[in-house]
Amino acid sequence: MNIGIIGSGEMGICLASKFIKLGHTVSIANSRGPTSVKKLTADIGAEAATIEEVVKNKQVIIVSIPTRNVPDLKYLFKNLSKDVVVIDTMNYYPNLRDEAIPALEQTGIDSLWVQEQLDVPIIKAFNSILATSIKDLGRPKGEKNRIALAVSGDNSKAKEVVFRLVDELGFDPFDIGTIALSWKQQPGSPIYC
Repeated sequence: MNIGIIGSGEMGICLASKFIKLGHTVSIANSRGPTSVKKLTADIGAEAATIEEVVKNKQVIIVSIPTRNVPDLKYLFKNLSKDVVVIDTMNYYPNLRDEAIPALEQTGIDSLWVQEQLDVPIIKAFNSILATSIKDLGRPKGEKNRIALAVSGDNSKAKEVVFRLVDELGFDPFDIGTIALSWKQQPGSPIYC
């Protein structure tokens, strides 16, 4: 698959590295521009891209940035094909990393807010596990003690794509339900980490 990742933090780079090893093509962008990720992408075999390039001609787009910056991305998703799967890996951390977001505070469901901001259906995944665990704890299908990863979203076809990616990484996808139920995998929930 052709995957674009917005965000060059620990989770974005971990997913990029793993997906490349699995044979996927990956582009990475961040707010500082392609030069800032050039060495990193070269080391793992990914392509450094601008924020605009990272969403073009992709089958999957992963958003892995601080939640407070999501509204800045809305323009990127305006003309996105309905076939593109958008994955939200983010967690809202008010008073730690993110400033309080009043609209998000009202519902308490961070991915529902993200979906409203980007105005595209999203799938919530990879947020309830540490990047180091994704890197080190994947196991072959059927192996005892394989870890399950929570996935939520409203589009069943998009969820199937994410289920396949989760499985390829060595984890069992666990369907939480709709995006409105994604609170079950947020920080502070029993599923989180």
